[in-house]
Amino acid sequence: MDMPVDNTWDTEKFGNVAGALSWQASRQPNETAIYYPRGNAFKRIKYTSCSYQELNELSDCYARGLGEYGIEPGTRTALMLTPGLDFFAMFFAMFKAGAVPVLIDPGIGMKPLKQCLAEASPKAFIGVTKAQFARKILGWAKESCEQIVTAGPSLGFGGINLKKLRAMGERSSGEMLHVPKPADMAAILFTSGSTGVPKGVVYRHRHFNAQVEMLKNAFNIQPGEVSLPTFPPFALFDPALGMTTVVPSMDPTRPAKADPEQLVQAIDEYKVTNIFGSPALLDNLSRYMEQKGGRLESVTRVISAGAAVPIRTIRRMEKALYQDAEIHTPYGATECLPVSSISARQLDSRMQDMMESGDGICVGRPIEPNHVKIIKLSEMAFNDLSETTEMPLGMPGEIIVSGPSCTDSYWNRDSDTQMAKVKDVNGVIWHRMGDVGIMDGMGRLWYCGRVSQRIDTGKETLFADQCGAVFNQHPDLLRSAVVGIGATGAQIPVLCIEVKGKLAPVDRERVHYDLLQLAQAFALTRSIRTVLFHPGFPVDIRHNSKIGREELAKWAAKKMQE
Repeated sequence: MDMPVDNTWDTEKFGNVAGALSWQASRQPNETAIYYPRGNAFKRIKYTSCSYQELNELSDCYARGLGEYGIEPGTRTALMLTPGLDFFAMFFAMFKAGAVPVLIDPGIGMKPLKQCLAEASPKAFIGVTKAQFARKILGWAKESCEQIVTAGPSLGFGGINLKKLRAMGERSSGEMLHVPKPADMAAILFTSGSTGVPKGVVYRHRHFNAQVEMLKNAFNIQPGEVSLPTFPPFALFDPALGMTTVVPSMDPTRPAKADPEQLVQAIDEYKVTNIFGSPALLDNLSRYMEQKGGRLESVTRVISAGAAVPIRTIRRMEKALYQDAEIHTPYGATECLPVSSISARQLDSRMQDMMESGDGICVGRPIEPNHVKIIKLSEMAFNDLSETTEMPLGMPGEIIVSGPSCTDSYWNRDSDTQMAKVKDVNGVIWHRMGDVGIMDGMGRLWYCGRVSQRIDTGKETLFADQCGAVFNQHPDLLRSAVVGIGATGAQIPVLCIEVKGKLAPVDRERVHYDLLQLAQAFALTRSIRTVLFHPGFPVDIRHNSKIGREELAKWAAKKMQE
């Protein structure tokens, strides 16, 4: 009989987060670690299960194979496998072998992908046949890659296939677990590039361990829960938190396009208690539940991150859950996650009015033991925190964070590191989030928008998400974005909107008039006199939620010249 799970993995005792899989396998070998899709029948996705012991043994086998093949501790290794059993087994295997995974969103485009891989200079490349074909034809990391592992037919791309790697691992036996130092590099995770060129964030083992503790404590995650992580790397934490993973049948690079019926099928079938999804995914899922009726009976917690979550999405999602369920909207970034969080229950009617009046998006209090400061906006790099000016409560400025999950550098980006990181007198690193925020008198953080996306008219400075919240309450709008046209210091604020469905000409006129009237009702939006209808906003690859305002601004500038 399996031992009952009474607590989660001890991050202080073990330095490698992959050790949590071995630990769970020793305590509950026959419990399901993962359910993963294996095709469909009669429009229903068929799932296969894998126990903790099976997943642990497969990852050990792959880890031994990696060592046999020469992928040693510290080897930077690009990983491009589709979510499924082999992805998760290999992900844990790389940590067990001490290899350094290099994770890049494949949806960022061929040119940025090539640039990211050139910067990361991986010595090894583990990917599906399609990824290996692109690597060969497009010359990805051609000067650095020496070891190639293909999941699927090799087709003459060199190296070995996954079957051969497994056979190499089966030549020996025993558990594998590289024992790193806390400061050793664990992975390079590239940002989505939604607000600039993707950058490789250096994660150290201490960062992953800190994230496990912070997530467990902030959201009261309990062993025995069932998790549906719609962003695959988040599943790495599930064994450490004592959760079973259900891999959804979806394209992780297009969460907004996920089939809600298939998501609900998985949630109901495996009694999912915890959902992690982007605002776009939750918007899709909550609309489906609103039309279908009923509730997600097993779900007790929903966590949404990647962009500000609209209040209306939160309220729709609440209706799809039972009253004792919690919806959390944490704030953070690849460089520092999580920073703060707020639950739907804390967003009362007064706070909703404040947000819709342009006070910003409340993202809650800092998650312990994080520290958050608001400093005066500046385009300069700082050598020391003493060079910054801390803003008074209630005044906007740049958000900076220090804490155990706060990363300290970008890979091969010294100038970006210098700009984003600043040390205090004790040598503690603070990360500049690149966001504008306000700290209120109750210790709550309010998000106002990206520093780079602020609009400077010469008379006032407008912050994108503060303004957007004013207009997003209009029932015909899917979303809105205020962008600046012209040179900094003389920019013209322009409201770009994306409407729900197709509007008749008379309705377009009505919406146009409504929004101009709404702009005049609030001091911060009073200078907005132009409204442009856009067919479909550009959004980020990873979460399909962050609006590409830089691209939108170029479109608006051309539109105004027509």
